Amino acid sequence: MTTTLRRYPVLFALCVAALFMIVPFLIVALNAVKSPAEYAQNGPLSLPEGFYTDGVRDFWERVDFGRKLVNSVLISGSVAVLAVVLSVLNAYAIGIGRVRGRTWVLAFFVLANVLPQEALVYPVYHLSKEVGLYDTRLSVIIVFTVLQAAFGTYLLASVLGQFPREIVEAARIDGATKWQVLWRIVVPVSRPTLGVLLVFFFIWTWNEFLLPLVMLISNDNQTVSVALGVLQGQRLMDATMTNAAALLGLLPALVFFLLFQRTLTRGIAVGAVK
Repeated sequence: MTTTLRRYPVLFALCVAALFMIVPFLIVALNAVKSPAEYAQNGPLSLPEGFYTDGVRDFWERVDFGRKLVNSVLISGSVAVLAVVLSVLNAYAIGIGRVRGRTWVLAFFVLANVLPQEALVYPVYHLSKEVGLYDTRLSVIIVFTVLQAAFGTYLLASVLGQFPREIVEAARIDGATKWQVLWRIVVPVSRPTLGVLLVFFFIWTWNEFLLPLVMLISNDNQTVSVALGVLQGQRLMDATMTNAAALLGLLPALVFFLLFQRTLTRGIAVGAVK
């Protein structure tokens, strides 16, 4: 086994990376089912002596996790779908439509993508107050759709810029409109890349904390990532409940990733072949 890994350094690096990702998850899962007394006595690296579920139940009831889960799924799912659609429309105009100032437009999207969210907090907060969308899930969906679409537009514009012009011209000669070329030719061919963006946008939005913390102040609208922050007390922290909260917050995103793993792998493989 050791000889094989030495012969294939890439395989060895992947195994090490997988180990670093799996071990923290296992530690969190094991500590989530320990009692506070057992955790204090044996430490975080010991195996649980039983199956203690009070930490999971207490966290679920304390933060109304069911509602937070629905909010996160709704926001992340909406952002993923809307950002992909907006990215396709923008990239089609830039990559295939060849709008004027294409380089400057792409530079603008790159700038929007690298802009730190801390710089957006006050403008977004003030604007949402003015239009009456503060403390609504719609406000967060709009903001993250624009932010995620900035990256999606930059990526798809580069891909569609290399799209065979012969196919587009042949479709137009056959009488296809611009919308028909987009939805019947460009989108089906780009489906693997769109699937990758959909997965990334969902997970990235799921993990966002700062803007949902500022924009969603009522308990009924908060997300899972914000709910995890209420466990940090000033003088007291329940380690078992904290691990249970981390496990519950991670599982939905992990399940979503596993469900779309084939789509992600196929999209990356197609991009590598191209």
